[in-house]
Amino acid sequence: MKIAQYGTAIAVLHAIANGLHGLAHIQIPVALSLLQISFVGIVIFLTPIIAAVLLWTQFYRIGSWLLVSSIAGSLLFGIYNHFIVISPDHVSQVAFTGWGMLFQVTAILILIVDGFGCWVGIWALKTTTQQQQVL
Repeated sequence: MKIAQYGTAIAVLHAIANGLHGLAHIQIPVALSLLQISFVGIVIFLTPIIAAVLLWTQFYRIGSWLLVSSIAGSLLFGIYNHFIVISPDHVSQVAFTGWGMLFQVTAILILIVDGFGCWVGIWALKTTTQQQQVL
């Protein structure tokens, strides 16, 4: 039960942080490629929601895998696009005023939430593996 609660909390925080970041992307604007849009839509937004739902069902192990893989994918995507490759999506290229402030704050918030989310996902996988071994 705790796994489902923590996993759902991470999925909700992840969705809020990414939703606010996406709003800043639109308002600034910082455009994404079609491939990036697809990744964001499927891996960053849809998959954690599906994972959270599955955590409350008999398919909680699949939910745990989806949670850790999607959040890890989001973490790597954010690190690469916001902090490594210099592009309009890099935090150094967006002014820290107006919507740019929201952009930069949420880029960092996403790192924190996704880092914690990876930890929760790994914990969920370890816990479900231990439960299976007991059975």
